[in-house]
Amino acid sequence: MSFRKKNLVINRGPPGAPSVPGIPSTPQIPKRPPPGARPSPINGQYTTSTGTPSLDSLLAGHAGLPLGCSLLIEEPGTTDFGGALLRYYAAEGIVQGHAITVVGFGENWVRDLPAVVGDAEKADSGSGGKLKEGERMKIAWRYERLGEFGSGIGGSRAQSFTRQDPKDIENPDTSTAPHAFCHSFDLTKRLTIPPAAKISFIPPPSQSLSSPAIETSPFAPILTSLTNIINQHPPTLLHRIIIPSLLSPLVYPPSASSPRHLLPFLHSLRGLLRRHSSNLTLMISLPLELYPRDTSLVRWAEILSDGIIELTPLPQLQDIKGQDQAPQGLVKMWKLPVLGEKGGGVYGQSGENLAFTVTRKRFEIKAYSLPPMDEEENGHNGGAERGKATKVDIEF
Repeated sequence: MSFRKKNLVINRGPPGAPSVPGIPSTPQIPKRPPPGARPSPINGQYTTSTGTPSLDSLLAGHAGLPLGCSLLIEEPGTTDFGGALLRYYAAEGIVQGHAITVVGFGENWVRDLPAVVGDAEKADSGSGGKLKEGERMKIAWRYERLGEFGSGIGGSRAQSFTRQDPKDIENPDTSTAPHAFCHSFDLTKRLTIPPAAKISFIPPPSQSLSSPAIETSPFAPILTSLTNIINQHPPTLLHRIIIPSLLSPLVYPPSASSPRHLLPFLHSLRGLLRRHSSNLTLMISLPLELYPRDTSLVRWAEILSDGIIELTPLPQLQDIKGQDQAPQGLVKMWKLPVLGEKGGGVYGQSGENLAFTVTRKRFEIKAYSLPPMDEEENGHNGGAERGKATKVDIEF
């Protein structure tokens, strides 16, 4: 049995450091988040933006895609709205200085990335612009950075602040300035790729139909190249992996749709995400025209993904007024990233119908409701007019 003074402070420092009782150790300054990342409001894990503010607000309250997670975008039909989300995701990574790896496509895919909207255009576009000086709230001034209602916790375009070191505070020239977490993009303009951009391309597998090629997995060279590219970059640099049109016959051979080839590939991707959980994210688009959701292959792909979103296009009518603002499809969130003991991501809908609208300057996901019928309004108005007495009816 040992006796110890109750008023004696025990200092347990790092191994090898002298432990002096009663003298507090020097407090350690927490490390800064990587550029383009910020802590999640739920569990504090770093998240990065997908380039679409409305999509960031739907990812289980994390206000972004958590690092070390993947997002699978499913889309039936022949449209390519999922490709637009991938381009936003890639453009946001290039603007933030992240490493980009595109699988299955070449440099032509990057040339179609949308350009960043200027500050003057950003202030004029959208209904959630910054408030003027005279319109700011005077009493509850602390709520200015919470963003627009329905745009997620803190808003996706809220500035990301990092803790500064004492050395940086003394030197204001080298201090870290707040940077935007998510930018605005214009689909009609093209992004100028900086020369220092870290962009890598992995060619698609060969379309050989011989028997040795069928036995060999077409994803083996992709995994080898992807692993080498990840190891070449420092662990502090965020890395975005983009796989457009997975299993498309125009890109992948018929043997790629075999479960013995696809499932080990998805397992390996999941292992890479867990191994590099501090700097790696992944987004995949999967066309459902040839591979519906009720097939076992797609079900297994969904199980191996952290988040699942389905974009269902709607038929567009030419005689609708305000067609630019009309929803172009429905959004179904089948699975969201589950991180932390409190949960957050569940299968199925949250009880609210969602729709997406693609305009010239943004891809927006919002609540969907049916508009009033014009014919019914005209019918009610006509009936009311027929019920009124006219001057001819009054005069005898």
